Amino acid sequence: MLKFSKFALLSALLAIAASAQAADDKSAALVNGVSIPQARVDMRVKAAMQQGQPDSPDLRKAVRDDLINLEVITQAAAKNGLDKQPEIAMQLELARQSVLAGAFVQDYAKNHPIGEDVLKQEYEALKKRVGNKEYKLSHILVDTEDEAKKVAAELKKGAKFGKVAKSNTKDPGSKDNGGDLGWAVPSNFVQPFGEAVLKLSKGQVSAPVQTQYGWHIIKLEDTRELKVPPYEEVKPNLEKRLQQQAIQKNIEELRAKAKVE
Repeated sequence: MLKFSKFALLSALLAIAASAQAADDKSAALVNGVSIPQARVDMRVKAAMQQGQPDSPDLRKAVRDDLINLEVITQAAAKNGLDKQPEIAMQLELARQSVLAGAFVQDYAKNHPIGEDVLKQEYEALKKRVGNKEYKLSHILVDTEDEAKKVAAELKKGAKFGKVAKSNTKDPGSKDNGGDLGWAVPSNFVQPFGEAVLKLSKGQVSAPVQTQYGWHIIKLEDTRELKVPPYEEVKPNLEKRLQQQAIQKNIEELRAKAKVE
């Protein structure tokens, strides 16, 4: 009776192991006896589909061929001892860390979703920040206060703003357009610049304003009503931004707790 029990138990364990092995060993190909799991092909196909390619026999064949080539090259590299070279070993470890870091970020985002109440609160704060007006602006950027005063004096004498901007501004993005910055809201700019905009009337030119970029002369060309997009339209971007902030905060907390010598 004891012998039968041992045999029955061993048979059951072997059956379970064989079943698990069969599931694990479902191969797309064998390369010099090394299995390329079908799951690896499926993963590559899924990634290609996320890039807009439709699933098809041709795609799967191309992916399988690519993985076979990769396995052949990898085996040859290992046979030549390349994986033992210090620089290659370091790159392999960095690749492993990168994959794990990516998995950590995805796992954190999955297990810490941004609540609807938080998203709506952020949306209301966004509306408050941008206000209900857009401003069409031009500016002239120079390096020093003396240069800014000189530009301001030219403008007071009646010089055309666009012409002076083309001759003097250090901002390459607006130079060719006579300093034109297009339509924007003050909160999009650094604080001293944005605050100066709010004090201007249509057609008015500011006194020199200093920011970390230099000295600005700002002209308010026009204003118009701003319509903030509805919540459902901006929700995906809000969610992505808040999720990134949450992940960054978590990483900073992990770093603070880590013993770094």
